[in-house]
Amino acid sequence: MTTDFKQKLLPDLYKALKEQGYEFITFSEFLAGGGSGKFVILRHDVERHYDRALQFAEMQYGLEIKGTYFFRISPHYDEEVIKKITGLGHEAGYHYDDLSQCRGNYEEAIRRFENNLEKLRRITEIKTIAMDGSPLSKYDNRWLWDKYDYSDYGITGEPYFDVDYSKVHYLTDTGRRWDGRDVSVRDKVNTNRELSVRHTQDLITLAAAGQLPAKLLITFHPQRWTDSTPAWFTELIWQNLKNQVKRLMVKTGR
Repeated sequence: MTTDFKQKLLPDLYKALKEQGYEFITFSEFLAGGGSGKFVILRHDVERHYDRALQFAEMQYGLEIKGTYFFRISPHYDEEVIKKITGLGHEAGYHYDDLSQCRGNYEEAIRRFENNLEKLRRITEIKTIAMDGSPLSKYDNRWLWDKYDYSDYGITGEPYFDVDYSKVHYLTDTGRRWDGRDVSVRDKVNTNRELSVRHTQDLITLAAAGQLPAKLLITFHPQRWTDSTPAWFTELIWQNLKNQVKRLMVKTGR
């Protein structure tokens, strides 16, 4: 499906959800008890191509909806983009990868977490975090909380710990597909039921027909989404190569 993972598809998805009566809430609003009826949390893991995350945010702002953007501190880090995204009314959080980056050294990892959290908080309020899967590392970034407590840092929630996925259905574009469990090393949860969704158009069709669960958390990786043909093919080729490695890791239980 050569048209998938193009940003021009996303307004159709958002509009279909709006027409079905979904409320768009941030992760912090969910944690505070928001979204008592039909709702969707739009989660965005921003790892590179911050410009594409800004395009997401501007598109959503134009449709009068909002989401939560988790920013990874990497060479692609861009404070001006973060300011622009939060200025549009979206929530910012920290997309943490500290334990994998510190190769399992917990003391170094928590210092790095503290420093990166403070770096982000100099720009905007940060109340939520979400781990980076770091599939090529043997260290799961969530293990950091076996030794420490993120609530000590004023953090109110983390999607992998603070959502009951028997009640909230999880969808993620991990692997550049919507049914990527066989290529997802860590970005997966025990959700309430499987959906027959491979392509974005499948998701739009189900949304328009009112066949999606009433409570949704949808994770996007904005770097995967572009309307530029050369960039689109670059992302396709790179992700297919990564999927081959990740599929083997999942199969062997690595």
